[in-house]
Formats: sequence, C-alpha cells, structure tokens
Amino acid sequence: MLTADISSISILSEGEQRTILQNIKLDLQSGKIYTILGKNGSGKSTLIKSLTALLPSDKYKVTGKVFFDGKDLLNIDEAKLRETRKNNMRYVFQDAANSLDPLKKLKYYFNLSKKDKTQIDEQLKFFMLPEYNKISQLHSYELSGGMNQRLLFVLALLANPKLIILDEPTSGVDYAVMNLILLKLKEFVKENDKSVLVVTQDINFTIKLSDYIAYLSEGSMTQFFTSDELISSPDDKMKNFIKSFKEISDVSD
Repeated sequence: MLTADISSISILSEGEQRTILQNIKLDLQSGKIYTILGKNGSGKSTLIKSLTALLPSDKYKVTGKVFFDGKDLLNIDEAKLRETRKNNMRYVFQDAANSLDPLKKLKYYFNLSKKDKTQIDEQLKFFMLPEYNKISQLHSYELSGGMNQRLLFVLALLANPKLIILDEPTSGVDYAVMNLILLKLKEFVKENDKSVLVVTQDINFTIKLSDYIAYLSEGSMTQFFTSDELISSPDDKMKNFIKSFKEISDVSD
C-alpha cells in the first residue's frame, strides 16, 4: 500500500541544513495496524507529515521516495497529490482544533463525506458525540478539545480511506474513549482490509492495538517488530527503551 525510503529529513534555516531524521523505511500492507513509538521531540509528527509532502518546502527538505499505489508522492504534481490525500488517506492530528476551520459549521465537513445521516449518526453515537442534527449546526470552537478529537476520528472513518494516519490518538482522552478508539481502529482494518499508521509514546495502547511496532530514537527508526518480539527482545538497549516508555505511560495513566 505505502512504501517509503527516506534517506533524510532536514530543517532549513538561514541558508543552513540540519538533518533531524534519517534512514526511514516503511512498507505498510493492507489489513494491518502499524505503530511508531517515539518520545516527545523525537520527530514523530514531522515524519508522518513528510509522507505526503505536508511539510512546508521552505522550511524542510525531504530526500527520498514515498510510493502509494504506485505513485511517488514526493514527486507528483500538486493536483494528483491533493487527489490522493482526499480520496485515499486521512490524517488525525493531535491538535484537533486547528485541523478544522472555525468559520465553517461542522455540517460542511459531514457534507464532504457524502454519507447519509444514518451512517453519520452511527459513528457519532459510538464516539459519544451529539447526534447529527445538533452537532452539524455547531462550529469547532463550540466543542471541547476532546470532542474535536473524536470528531476527527468520525470524519476519517466516514471517508473510508485506504490509510488512516494518527498522531498521538490517546493524548487528552480518558480510558473509556481510548478503548473506543482501539476497538474502532481494529474494526476498520479487519472489515475493510485497510491500513492504519499511528505515532505515539503510549506503549500500553500500542501493544494492545498494533500488529507491528517500530521505535524512533536519536534521529532514526528501527525495523518493525511484532508486539511479542518487541517485549521479548534480549537486546539491552531495546529493554531500556521499552522500560522508559512504560514509565511515561504509567505517569500518563
């Protein structure tokens, strides 16, 4: 589905170039959930934005190739890139409020999905949001941060893309909502033969959710492991890495 071979991602500043990520390799297959673990500041958000050229070209340089359905997303024209994003991918960013236009009523986004009210209400109810007739008349600033985040999940699912990419999906949500997210993502992948890519620092959620897990550290990413392989690894560096993530997750809980 998506294959990436990115040799480097660099920040451009005052005529200088500083590499922040290198040797990133992804091979995402249909019907699987992939997670990249990384601590705050490790470059997780930068990485997922680089996959579809969402990073501003005047501030970042991405060297490599990202193939999606046979097209190199880093080397196609803007119209085709927008079409791919619109029809085949959906991002759910951590900063949910800024992902929605505060001047537009939420009805605008539901209309884009071209789904009927029954389908929309089904997803809204699952994520404990107001029914369509009420929420569609609101603006994003009239919802709480957590409600906006759940709304982005709903909009992503209604679009039924081939790939959903999520940035820290459990940040700012309680345990009940976290379980709803987990169940819905597993259902989405299993029933539709789609793929999900998650970046997070929540290892407990990661182990429950993922088919394959990699971690991002010191500017590079490991290969993907199964949960069992990650936990049972004899490598001391990996054990210490996992321990540090469990400490972060325990504090968050």
